Amino acid sequence: MAAPATGLNVSLLGQLFMVGLPELVLDDSTRHLIEKFRINNFIYFKRNVESPEQLKKLSDDLCKACSRSNLGPPLIAIDQEGGSVSRLPPPFTQFPDARVLAEKDNPEKSLSDYARVCASELREIGVNYNLAPVLDVCEADREYFMERRSLGGDPEVVGRLGTLVAVELQAHGVAACAKHFPGLGAAVADPHIRLPYVAKTEAELRAQDILPFQQAVGAGVASVMTSHTVYHHLDPEYPATLSKKILTGLLRNDLGYEGVIITDDLEMGAIEKEGDLGRAALQAFTAGADLLLICHSHEKVIDAVEKVGSAVSENPELHEKMLESGGRINAMREIFAK
Repeated sequence: MAAPATGLNVSLLGQLFMVGLPELVLDDSTRHLIEKFRINNFIYFKRNVESPEQLKKLSDDLCKACSRSNLGPPLIAIDQEGGSVSRLPPPFTQFPDARVLAEKDNPEKSLSDYARVCASELREIGVNYNLAPVLDVCEADREYFMERRSLGGDPEVVGRLGTLVAVELQAHGVAACAKHFPGLGAAVADPHIRLPYVAKTEAELRAQDILPFQQAVGAGVASVMTSHTVYHHLDPEYPATLSKKILTGLLRNDLGYEGVIITDDLEMGAIEKEGDLGRAALQAFTAGADLLLICHSHEKVIDAVEKVGSAVSENPELHEKMLESGGRINAMREIFAK
């Protein structure tokens, strides 16, 4: 496939994407994304994990490949929340779900220990970005699918403990990610499978779900992840990931957030079952997202790069947006990708 947008700086475009790898080693398809499409942001899953030594080599090989292509050091991410969302098996430290740690007698110590040990182990294998903490406020015993991953049902507690985790991760050299904005705790459906809907009023969302994100933003969290959920009273037409009202209007303008906005995986059912992934990537970028996450198919990555690149090359406002997003991503890279 052709590289996108003749005349467009492909390195600036490529840095807008974070992609998964198919194997335990640096494969030819990923090399192609680095060399031709100038992508230098990656995410690990269980399919990429065999041992600490293997992961360290994979990270080193990604760094070398990016350097050979005159790209900055890669952001390398993972979902290492603990409990049900953990990508690293023993000998890595095994932590319980966030809910369990938050309900300990001394949750501050339990969560600080998690963040400190997790950051240390991630840095040892070359991972500099943890897609945690979850800041979704989720009541217990309501059959909400986020219950075990949530820090609790009290917005003040979730905000305080989640911000503690974010600050501790970043103090130990790993970028944190507050997720899933503006709050997924009241969703019954799982966006991995289909598009959820939340019917809370705007006042309820601001007083409950958005409050923890305000605290994390105030504490300097490096990134915020979007939710693939429709919030009827914020934007009845689009899920948050694709909503300019939510990402630019609410998160950027109202909350004053200046860091990186990353989408949740655009290959999840909530997005991909609703339409073309490449167009969704462009809409998310236009709505205000900086970093577009595509975790599996490299063909879909290339299609999305080409669609976003074509739009950016034709629209001066989107070109300016690309420069702004790249600036935010590189500011995070300079701090954590060392």
